[in-house]
Amino acid sequence: MTIQQIYKLAIELGIKSDFRPKEEIQKQLKRNKDKYNKLSKEEKDLYDVEKLNNPYLDSRINFDNGIKNVKRVITGIDIDSAELMVARYLTNHNPKKPIDLAIAHHPTGKGLADLSEVMNLQADVLAQYGVPINIAESVLKPKISEVSRGVSPVNHYKAADTAKLLDIGLMSVHTPADNLVAKFVEKKIKGSKPEYVGDILKALLEIPEYKEAVKRGFGPRLFTGTEDSRAGKIALSELTGGTEGSEKIYEKMAQAGIGTVISMHQSEEHRKEAEKAHINVVIAGHISSDSIGMNLFLDELEKRGVEIIPCSGLIRISRYKRKK
Repeated sequence: MTIQQIYKLAIELGIKSDFRPKEEIQKQLKRNKDKYNKLSKEEKDLYDVEKLNNPYLDSRINFDNGIKNVKRVITGIDIDSAELMVARYLTNHNPKKPIDLAIAHHPTGKGLADLSEVMNLQADVLAQYGVPINIAESVLKPKISEVSRGVSPVNHYKAADTAKLLDIGLMSVHTPADNLVAKFVEKKIKGSKPEYVGDILKALLEIPEYKEAVKRGFGPRLFTGTEDSRAGKIALSELTGGTEGSEKIYEKMAQAGIGTVISMHQSEEHRKEAEKAHINVVIAGHISSDSIGMNLFLDELEKRGVEIIPCSGLIRISRYKRKK
């Protein structure tokens, strides 16, 4: 596989696991194309053409060194200069099995600069749980603007510049992997039919990455409610969508009949607002949830003969069974 083919696969898997219908995603891409076609030549020169085909702008190829057959990748939750130097070290000490590509989960480069672009996904997910789309969009809009301002002063291209100097391909797979874990957890929860919040925790602990996270000290836990609280309507609205949304959304979620939210992580401010709205909050875990999403993607690479070398906090659990 080439780096471009791996990137295309990530986007395809993200779309397949998106909570939104594929038709809705294609409609948004068409809107972008229509807007692009109306631009002047000068405006087109500055336009990010990635918007025409990629609905997840936080996921990008940061550096493509032109390699034609990726056989070995190093991958982790965060890939920075240190991990890239490890990749170079491993290559130098085993030149017959070089590291062809580094794959990060968390965005870097242009993907980090565009992190806020994917947050509109949250509004669409909330609408599916009964929050009116106009309310979800209105509540999220200030937060999206805040995130955009917050990432603007970051040194976005630090890792990408290092990758170029070391001649190691670099890409990030963020929202597509988050979509994969969201769908995976949704299927698990629906299958277990939990009545109480404690039943949700029990179901999560049947997933290997969450079980390992407990051993490491950051397993699933309750932020609000009790294990004996009835779960009610369960929303998996905080497992994908870029980053943490607005703390003002919980009142609207309660009005939509949502009783429990399953989240990757949550700030104290968000926790307090959820508690005020009488919503149970189950924190599945950040790095462990990220690991599940990445593992589901990486398994697809394994199927295609790519060797995976985990690093940077990734809890690597392979669900791909090689043929003997």
